[in-house]
Amino acid sequence: MPGFVFDNSYARDLEGLFVAWKPATAPAPQLLRLNHALAEELGLDAQALAGAAGLQLLAGNQLPAGAQPLAQAYAGHQFGGFSPQLGDGRALLLGEVIDRHGQRRDIAFKGSGRTPFSRGGDGKAALGPVLREYLVGEAMHALGIPTTRALAAVSTGEKVLRSSLLPGAILTRVAASHVRVGTFQYFAARDEPAQVKRLADYVINRHDPELASRTELAGPDGKYLALLQSVCRRQAALIARWMGVGFIHGVMNTDNMTLSGETIDYGPCAFMEAFDPEAVFSSIDSHGRYAYANQPGIAQWNLARLAETLLPLLDASSERATELATTVINDFPKLYQQHWLTELRRKLALTTAAGLTDEAAKASDAADLALGDSYLKLLHTHQVDFTLGFRRLADASAGHPEPLLALFGDAAPQARAQTQAWLQQWQKRLQDPAEMSRTPAQVTAALQAANPIYIPRNHILEAALSAAVDADDLQPFERLLAVVQSPFEERPADAEFAQPAAAAVTANYQTFCGT
Repeated sequence: MPGFVFDNSYARDLEGLFVAWKPATAPAPQLLRLNHALAEELGLDAQALAGAAGLQLLAGNQLPAGAQPLAQAYAGHQFGGFSPQLGDGRALLLGEVIDRHGQRRDIAFKGSGRTPFSRGGDGKAALGPVLREYLVGEAMHALGIPTTRALAAVSTGEKVLRSSLLPGAILTRVAASHVRVGTFQYFAARDEPAQVKRLADYVINRHDPELASRTELAGPDGKYLALLQSVCRRQAALIARWMGVGFIHGVMNTDNMTLSGETIDYGPCAFMEAFDPEAVFSSIDSHGRYAYANQPGIAQWNLARLAETLLPLLDASSERATELATTVINDFPKLYQQHWLTELRRKLALTTAAGLTDEAAKASDAADLALGDSYLKLLHTHQVDFTLGFRRLADASAGHPEPLLALFGDAAPQARAQTQAWLQQWQKRLQDPAEMSRTPAQVTAALQAANPIYIPRNHILEAALSAAVDADDLQPFERLLAVVQSPFEERPADAEFAQPAAAAVTANYQTFCGT
């Protein structure tokens, strides 16, 4: 029998914050995809997991020894409206393992049946959304972006009813933890400060153990304020990385923001093609709340909701606690801007000189932000593909600007002239003394390492999912998965995967929640 070595701290330490539950059985399961590399990272026997006994575990038909399956309780603001009880309606946390790097990782099912939090749903998952989450999560991991990951995808052999009958499936998801902003909101809304404190202590011990020795109600030195600051730092870094690859989450509700700083829930997500700050693909985001350019502001809004739950822990004085929390939340835009500047510099292969005065450093930061913003405006004005617009800078840096200029269209001489003027400005910046320690080849290599050539193009992903669902053909899925797992190395055989869809296709493209 394949073995998980569980050490279940959530079940052990947080009684009352979950409901013990068991997965439904799958009548005729089949293993669709096992993540062998992740299995090895978790210290599991991948070969055994891929066998008959492993299939029964991954289908939920037999619980692995040591598992303590539970449905976590949480609340959440969904599109700005507060729902006091959400919870794991179709997910179960099986337990936690310590991976080969000494990191604690959650092992959870998604789509394993109803729980007490299902709110009338069937708790099941359809095959398409399961494969989408598997593939996009692995693409994000390959891009170096913190994310939950998929250990396995299993078809259940039954149909689930959505707009039509669809094949059912179960995803086995791996996460640093599944604690969300909404988890804190659940207990704060019930006026249970003792539970909020237990949860905060748990998160500190799991994700910020260096804070555990700090005092509790001691103003700026308190560990709970430091926890809020730490979560803000993780989220600022995460959102900047999303923005750097044109990723639009699509459903940034507070129950979809983790305290660990990992991306979670790949329902109505999409990667932008033609650059548009107002891009929205989610069918349920009718007002553009979670548009691409709104994501940093929504992150701040979500973090403010977390801060509200922590107020009783920050200071004995509610006025002082509010003041402390407000300062942290108000600092988020500056924190995000620092991470975004780092991301822009990485994508433009810019470095900065050491030992600059504060005044000189501020001037350098402002100049680089302006340089990056002016390029984004060019991409927006001329509807240039975001991914290729940055990737082709590597060609331009190597003395071959034509692949980049071609993105602006042969019939747009003004656009080409504007782009050439920007390229001259950028190349002048690359000739700053701080940059001169690198050869042109090293600059080109840095650009190629920072800017992917392959992302999960929406039209290609949809075609792969349709083939799997409608024709029981996983080959397009497997091919796309292999491509996006190596996103930075350009390969002639994979040229079709780098091409955006026709503008008419993108204009009508919508994504949907995976319920």
